[in-house]
Amino acid sequence: MQPQELTPTPIKEVPLSRSPLVKVVAQVRFPPILSISDPTKVAVVQELLRDTYAYLGENQVHHVALPPGGEPNVTRDLIWRFSDDANEPRWRVSLGIGFVALETSNYSSRDDFLDRFRTVVAAVEEAFSPPEAVRLGLRYVDRLSGEAIGRIRELVRHEALGVLGPARTSSPALGDSVIHLITDAQFAAPENACIQGRWGQLPPGATYDPNVIDPNDETSWCLDFDMFTTTRRPFASAGLHAEASRFAVHLYWLFRQVVTDEFLRFYGGKP
Repeated sequence: MQPQELTPTPIKEVPLSRSPLVKVVAQVRFPPILSISDPTKVAVVQELLRDTYAYLGENQVHHVALPPGGEPNVTRDLIWRFSDDANEPRWRVSLGIGFVALETSNYSSRDDFLDRFRTVVAAVEEAFSPPEAVRLGLRYVDRLSGEAIGRIRELVRHEALGVLGPARTSSPALGDSVIHLITDAQFAAPENACIQGRWGQLPPGATYDPNVIDPNDETSWCLDFDMFTTTRRPFASAGLHAEASRFAVHLYWLFRQVVTDEFLRFYGGKP
């Protein structure tokens, strides 16, 4: 049986003064452009972004492939990093030969993030003119800890908690014995998009994705939604901005299906 697409409807945002949002990432992939490895070419992007992301660094990323019965194949990619601070960046742009991404740990509003995303995409468009976008993704990651863990059954809807939810019998709740519990789900979304969802409880020192969420020194509960499409489209800042804006509406709707009004109040919102 084919899964039914989610049918999200726009829902008014409730600002949270103590938001548990720890990371937001938007990424566009495009066919590889080898000249992105050339510092003189990347200088064009730097000049377009330098007022906001003044610090430039580079990372060498190694990929190891292990073919069956063959020798390991090691490849190396260069990724340029533009950030707002040399030591503790709150905003960072990553540019590789086949992608550009914007990420932040200092999210203030949907409009601010998406405007920055459009500016970043426009800079790559002007400097390198990628022929098309082959993947577009937008990801939001929340992390609850401290007092919120003790009140998780008030803050998150029972359908999402699984065995962490209220006990259905007189015996001790299974959730009281949980050390690690992550739900991994995919949802069919409109316009040939998909939403990858991960949520659940992590013990101290654990992570399910070290590239996005750092290990914590205490028990935490994470909520991670990543909406993406692999439908090919022109690499145009206006169109990609519009599509990412639709993604943001869908992801916020899904977020609100998981959390309760008490969650909004707990983090400083007024539902």
